Amino acid sequence: MNTVIAFIIIFGALVFFHELGHFVFAKRAGILCREFAIGMGPKILAFKRNETQYTIRLLPIGGYVRMAGEDPEMVDLKPGFRVGLLLNQDETVQKMVVNNKDRYPNLRVVEVAEADIEKELYIKGYEEGEDQLQTYKIARDAVFVEDGVESQIAPWDRQFNSKKLSQRAMAIFAGPMMNFVLAFIVFAVIGLLQGVPTQEPELGELLDNGPAAQAGLLEGDRVQQIDGQEIDAWNDLTSVIQQHPNEEITMTVVRGEETLSINVTPEVQDIEGAEIGIIGVYSPIEKSPLKALSFGAEQTYFWTVTIFDLLGQLVTGQFTIDALSGPVGIYKSTEVVAQSGIYYLMRWGAILSINLGIMNLLPLPALDGGRLLFFGVEALRGKPIDRQKEGMVHFVGFALLMLLMIVVTWNDIQRFFLQ
Repeated sequence: MNTVIAFIIIFGALVFFHELGHFVFAKRAGILCREFAIGMGPKILAFKRNETQYTIRLLPIGGYVRMAGEDPEMVDLKPGFRVGLLLNQDETVQKMVVNNKDRYPNLRVVEVAEADIEKELYIKGYEEGEDQLQTYKIARDAVFVEDGVESQIAPWDRQFNSKKLSQRAMAIFAGPMMNFVLAFIVFAVIGLLQGVPTQEPELGELLDNGPAAQAGLLEGDRVQQIDGQEIDAWNDLTSVIQQHPNEEITMTVVRGEETLSINVTPEVQDIEGAEIGIIGVYSPIEKSPLKALSFGAEQTYFWTVTIFDLLGQLVTGQFTIDALSGPVGIYKSTEVVAQSGIYYLMRWGAILSINLGIMNLLPLPALDGGRLLFFGVEALRGKPIDRQKEGMVHFVGFALLMLLMIVVTWNDIQRFFLQ
């Protein structure tokens, strides 16, 4: 149960911050955001605030912000179409009822002669039993009502494609960007609460019954020499110790006013087939807000470079698709990490956030990076690519991504449950 809760919290946070980036910058650009969704598939929870519906959906495979204009708008009022109009006190259309008009007793049923519900915002038509053409002004926040469901109209200036290229690009880029921001915040919080490792050649926390503790070393001992070799930084200390697995070494340490020589034998640890020495001691830590911010930036940069390096290895064939993990693999990894403590779980969440940000920036159809690639082509051409062609490319890309997700998930199931 703890793993399920940890997985839901981590997944929810990653997707929430990603979609929050899209949402905030879309709203800043004046785009109408119809829905803010966490997850995919059927709704399990929904509520509406102002003009946006917020939903949590069943399948934990992503989320989305549905912006007006990204898909074809809801209803096209063509000539001959019969629609019920509900006017407000200013005689402006507030609701347009497409069917089930008998539920609204005060409707004016109009046969449409001409309508513009994007730019000029009007309807011209004939009321029942009237021969005179009437013109009705549509409110900017008017809604369609179909089968009892209300959907707000989107004037052209509130649609995604009406905005400048820079605004559209920022609304898309902001999603991955927020994943990096989240990772930075989490790493900084870890640094603030747990402390930041320093390069001082001083012993931090010692493991119980580790070689260092058994030899009589204490937390706070400052190492001057190992076997006569000068030690100036933590990296010097670890480097020398690693070179002497199962070999006795003499450490010269300063403890208060004393200088002591203590013999210790590093135990052997196997790291990817190589044997190194360890003595069971952590590096010293320092708690400082500035150090924590620096630690957050350094860790975010380190893991960004590391993940890009792994992607490069995937492209060059140094490891195959079998090494990739999907939701099942991430769940199982979360189960292992959760057993190590809250800080490890926070670090794991930050790494996943960076991974999500990078994956979404890849120039592949259906991903944010693919959409940014189309914006780049638009900037070079001076005009957008045909929306139907772009939509087809993204549709095919999404289908291929779903296929990849199925393959990766099946590999995870075989790896964790069928072996």
